[in-house]
Amino acid sequence: MAYHITKTVGKQDFAELKEKVIEALKAEGFGVLTEIDIQATMKKKLDKDYKSFVILGACNPIFADKVLSIDPQISAFLPCNVSIREMENGEMEVSAIDPMVAMSGFGNDSIAPLAEAVKEKLSKVVELVN
Repeated sequence: MAYHITKTVGKQDFAELKEKVIEALKAEGFGVLTEIDIQATMKKKLDKDYKSFVILGACNPIFADKVLSIDPQISAFLPCNVSIREMENGEMEVSAIDPMVAMSGFGNDSIAPLAEAVKEKLSKVVELVN
């Protein structure tokens, strides 16, 4: 079972692609709470070169509130991560966590429909970005 929703979007400007992803997230009700620059972090911490690579911590507050109201400990699994990275061949990849997989082990049937709805939204984000 795949734990992510992924799409390769071809060669393009990384900064422009990141803005497209952020706009697509906004259109689905998500805000970006965090941004981790993997390229800069690995260079600084390990002196290792990475191609362009960021992880966006995205949150849809309506769904986050619903899930946290059911089980506050799920906070350890939030926000939903969406990554954008330049691959070795120069093409770009957009990938999002699959909330159905992430939430599947909780054993709480009331969480599944929420995770499914968030998966639909993240799938739209990944699919619409080009």
